[in-house]
Amino acid sequence: MYDLKAYLPTTKKEVQLRGWDEVDVILFSGDAYIDHPAFGAAVIGRVLEASGYRVAIVPQPDWRGDHRDFTKLGPPRLFFGVTSGSMDSMVNHYTAAKRLRSDDAYTPDGKAGMRPDYCTITYCNILKQLYPDVPIVIGGIEASMRRLTHYDYWSNKLMPSILVDSKADVLVYGMGEKQIVEIARQLDTSEPSLQGEEYIKSKLCHIPQIAYMATHLPKMEEEVIRLQSHEAALKSKRVHAENFRLIETESNKINAATIVQPVGDKCVVVNPPYPTMTTEELDAIYDLPFMYHPHPKYKNKHIPAYEMIRFSVCMHRGCFGGCSFCTISAHQGKQITSRSEQNILRQIDILKDLPEWKGYLSDLGGPSANMYGMHGKDMTLCEKCARPSCLHPTICKNLNQDFVPLMAIYNKVDSLPYVKKSFVGSGIRYDLMNEQYGEELIKHHVSGRLKVAPEHTSSSVLKLMRKPSWEQYERFYHFFEKVNDEAGLRQQLIPYFISSHPGCTNKDMQQLAECCRQMHYRPEQVQDFTPTPMTLATTMFYTGVNPYTMEPVYVAKTKEEKQKQNSYFFWWKAPEESKRKSPSFKPRKGKKYDNKKEV
Repeated sequence: MYDLKAYLPTTKKEVQLRGWDEVDVILFSGDAYIDHPAFGAAVIGRVLEASGYRVAIVPQPDWRGDHRDFTKLGPPRLFFGVTSGSMDSMVNHYTAAKRLRSDDAYTPDGKAGMRPDYCTITYCNILKQLYPDVPIVIGGIEASMRRLTHYDYWSNKLMPSILVDSKADVLVYGMGEKQIVEIARQLDTSEPSLQGEEYIKSKLCHIPQIAYMATHLPKMEEEVIRLQSHEAALKSKRVHAENFRLIETESNKINAATIVQPVGDKCVVVNPPYPTMTTEELDAIYDLPFMYHPHPKYKNKHIPAYEMIRFSVCMHRGCFGGCSFCTISAHQGKQITSRSEQNILRQIDILKDLPEWKGYLSDLGGPSANMYGMHGKDMTLCEKCARPSCLHPTICKNLNQDFVPLMAIYNKVDSLPYVKKSFVGSGIRYDLMNEQYGEELIKHHVSGRLKVAPEHTSSSVLKLMRKPSWEQYERFYHFFEKVNDEAGLRQQLIPYFISSHPGCTNKDMQQLAECCRQMHYRPEQVQDFTPTPMTLATTMFYTGVNPYTMEPVYVAKTKEEKQKQNSYFFWWKAPEESKRKSPSFKPRKGKKYDNKKEV
């Protein structure tokens, strides 16, 4: 049914089918190969292909044994590209309690164990051993969020830039389309006699939005932020906190400085990012010839991550929420880049021709579904701004909160003859909403459940999370109920909460549990805070202080402390006597709801 030559080649046979005698770039990914713009390796491969390069991809290579997956295509003409996939491999492998997960959503049939721990490092070390003279470029979320000294929860220690242990030549951070093409162009014209650091300094050090190791810093005309060394951070948690504040502050600027951090007898150099991608540039990526399907090699196998997004449309990149525990804004950027209406409609026109199409779009969304088309009213003010969030502690007065373009897309999509219904499956920011948009969303684009993330009820915890007040959530809850009543709908609001977040005490969890009890929420699963590299919350978890104030922050660290906090959510599993004593809350029309079904 699918033409094998329509996909990026994954084997020697597929390379030969294209009539190639060599490959320019070989990508190694910890994920299965799904040729869809929601998956980074496919995007990078298609972008390089569109620029005239011959690209192959090796998904989920076997890193054990004789490493034949790493040698089956031979060395590339230009470089290897390495990514752990769509998730940090340690987050992918382990729960917040550090228990090994039993499945992997990015693997055929959800099979666990198809990528190693610290995936990027493992792949790179194998490739360096086999092909020491071939440059390696690393990217994706794992590399991006580990580009400087970071706390690793699973080893419970500070680790240096991933460049140190991976021995990669270049690190691409954030969204990597522009960098990867420029790297290919530069290496395509390089002197073959130059290798290693000399190679980097001569050809690549000027490229924006990359990081690399250097013995001697190149001459820089732009401003340079000098962090304290990795070794200094190892000796002092306060130093690490101070470093993080500088990193986050600089990363939130449109016009950022170069960041330099010494490690050993070298230093990590992080170049400033490219300007925010334009709509035209983003459209061009989504117009590439994706197959919107896993590679045919996975015939009859179920890949959960693909099943989740196969009929979804991501309408923008970026997030200006700045939640302290989230990596989205740190990876995709704070500024929003939105796709054009025409580009979105073209993708839906492709989706309707897939054999599994039933007429339903599972998601018209994005990192935060209702940020589409939003930006500063006066971008000159944005260019001077270093706020980590445009929404916290208050919504920025310079933010253009216009929902008209988003609602226009909803209407255009719903008018298509082959679309029965379109839903918003991504989370939305209820603090970023007016009544007109809220009514349109609730009445026409909720599949029965609407995901929102109040995360907590405690004002002190919410402040550290950079989330809106619980009172704002309550107002939205009542608005949601009101609109449902008026429309005769029986939809559910699904709130997400986090336990053990830095600053959260047992008393705070008791308060949260009481609020859930009053609102008759019966959560089956609650997220225990997982420290992920290079976030504010993780820095507070490791250091025990708020990097912006240097004030102490309580942290539940032990297994027992974290379990205790998590257990407060399950009040409804308590003995009947305690349930009867709980305060009453009158839900809509006298009905009681849990997160799964009406009861």
